[in-house]
Amino acid sequence: MGSREAETEALATPEYWDERYLRSDGGRPTHEWFKSYDQLQPFLTNHLFNVRRPQDQPTVLHLGAGDSDVPQCLLERGYRKQICVDFSSTVVNLMKAKQLDGIAWRQADVRDMPSITSNSIDVAFDKGTLDAMIHGSPWDPPDEVKQNASRYMREVARVLKHDGVFLYITFRQPHFIKPLLSQDGLWDLTGEVLKESESSFDYYAFSMRKAAKASSA
Repeated sequence: MGSREAETEALATPEYWDERYLRSDGGRPTHEWFKSYDQLQPFLTNHLFNVRRPQDQPTVLHLGAGDSDVPQCLLERGYRKQICVDFSSTVVNLMKAKQLDGIAWRQADVRDMPSITSNSIDVAFDKGTLDAMIHGSPWDPPDEVKQNASRYMREVARVLKHDGVFLYITFRQPHFIKPLLSQDGLWDLTGEVLKESESSFDYYAFSMRKAAKASSA
């Protein structure tokens, strides 16, 4: 195994991120993956702000939140029932120290979140967490990748309310990522391209709701 492939696989381990977050001071994000809050506002307006307004008090779950400033930006917009989970104890302790009323921090692996009650989340948000679990060939991902993605998707479906929504941001081409999202038939999903005029690199955003059979399970 090459060093690049080994590092890619290490992204799915808490030890890797514990070491990386030792460099963070809890101020500016060290790992604001893919898109900033400002860049995501058009997507969030359509899929969060206009449908899950702050006055409705939706519970928002940030999956693999790291030290992103998206939760704090949502807090400033009025979303005061947020839960951030991450499997890095380093970043969880760092962010807890900020003591932001309206954001609860919990150490948990997104593939197994026993502290999150079933059918309790209105909005789940992932910006790069699933991507960190993916390595190997995009055309034929290793069994480990498929299994991790399956465990993760099942856990998100478990904690989402029947009318909840899962918002996912990725840099991976839809024809590569959709099979991982859909392998268990859990979601009805729609996708869009997040384009910027100054960038030639496309990102993709998915809005997912439980499929009928998943909602009735």
